[in-house]
Amino acid sequence: MEDKITSHIYKGLILGVISILFSVIVHTFNLYQNAYANLINLGIFIIGIIYSCILFSNQNNNKVSFGNIFAHGFKTTSVVIVISSLYTVLAVKFLFPEIIDISLNISRKGMESNPNIPKESIQQNVDFVRKYFIPLTLGFSMAGTAFIGLIASLIGAAVAKKKSTNPFENSIA
Repeated sequence: MEDKITSHIYKGLILGVISILFSVIVHTFNLYQNAYANLINLGIFIIGIIYSCILFSNQNNNKVSFGNIFAHGFKTTSVVIVISSLYTVLAVKFLFPEIIDISLNISRKGMESNPNIPKESIQQNVDFVRKYFIPLTLGFSMAGTAFIGLIASLIGAAVAKKKSTNPFENSIA
């Protein structure tokens, strides 16, 4: 009986749901500025992608190439990006619309603590970010998640066991 290979969609769905649950916890307990909360979420994502790559290799009896494993890890990352993006739009528009004001207040306080930034410039920046909050948030989160997923997929493909195969082994003469 052959082992069933777990789909990258299923793995990405699990990681996406974990990410959403973590975001809800951060919002519920107002942990926006807690660096440890962000690191935990990032760590779970990285470990999840690496484990996804290792599991893929093991389910294929390690008869996969570095590229196959990397592709599987990055496809898993892509599923997480789609799920996280959909959740972000829903959260900002409907579930937690106060996230915009909370984020802008945190940003404003950070800029006000810098004496080199003029007051009028701070207000212009806040107004710009408020106007384009969803596209900016989606763009940066998608790019960041893709980059971290790329690194995690490379690590996962590097550490997963692979049996070397001779490509000319089954050739017909």
